[in-house]
Amino acid sequence: MELAYIPSPSRGVIHLGPIPLRGYAFCIIIGVFVAVWLGNKRWVARGGRSGTVADIAVWAVPFGLVGGRLYHVITDYELYFSEGRDWVDAFKIWEGGLGIWGAIALGALGAWIGCRRRGIPLPAYADAVAPGIAFAQAIGRWGNWFNQELYGRSTDLPWALKITSSTDGRVPGTYHPTFLYESLWCIGVAVLVIWADRRFKLGHGRAFALYVAAYCVGRFWVEYMRVDDAHHILGLRLNNWTALIVFLLAVVYIVVSAKKRPGREAVVEPGVEGSVEAADAEVEDGDADADADAKDDGIEDEARDEAQDEAGSATKKT
Repeated sequence: MELAYIPSPSRGVIHLGPIPLRGYAFCIIIGVFVAVWLGNKRWVARGGRSGTVADIAVWAVPFGLVGGRLYHVITDYELYFSEGRDWVDAFKIWEGGLGIWGAIALGALGAWIGCRRRGIPLPAYADAVAPGIAFAQAIGRWGNWFNQELYGRSTDLPWALKITSSTDGRVPGTYHPTFLYESLWCIGVAVLVIWADRRFKLGHGRAFALYVAAYCVGRFWVEYMRVDDAHHILGLRLNNWTALIVFLLAVVYIVVSAKKRPGREAVVEPGVEGSVEAADAEVEDGDADADADAKDDGIEDEARDEAQDEAGSATKKT
């Protein structure tokens, strides 16, 4: 007897007249707004200009969407190009199917273009937006809930996800809500990166690398639980191997970067008042002023002492 479970939505789209409002698309859009908002706050705190994160996101987001879709289509090509399939479906991004690996890879390329146009170091920008990306992933995973996809093995746990659709090979029943597991893990990753960045003053892309490494750990075990069709290599799903390789690369980057370029960038956005460079200059000016004041005070004290000595000598002579 099922005492409790997470219900699936009866449908993932609502039509407002001729306009379809899709839950999957809304989750992606909300995630992007959260990532840009948090990234902007972190960028300004690092000494950057408000609005720069959004300007660069204009390049990063479209590239990321294309990259995410390409990765999905390439790794699951049989869904679109095998017999009985319509290749036009490969362009129907609203039906689900975005690979985070491709989204990050091409999104980084778009961000690099945007940063280059503004004279901004890409690693500094990546550090600023890293927690926001993790939050965006946490929100975006709920798009899979709307589409009743990417669930795990069958279970009767109280938080099981109830699948009601029988299309595309689905079998109605209760399953592990892997979308929820990954969503919660991404929230934890975002919190971890924010804490570590404050505690250890991460810079030169290390906050972003920490996000990548931490996400890969969670993705590995979540991916292992999924039951949807996937390519396997030596008994592991393709995305498990991707997570493992990317995790190792991120860890190597953190270690090497910490040795070669410790600390944070002195300037994240050239020509912005309030940057670290400007703050350091103000401190130096303040120290110089303080030294000058102390010197003047010393001269005045010496003159006062000499005057008192002269007055005392005159009194004795009298």
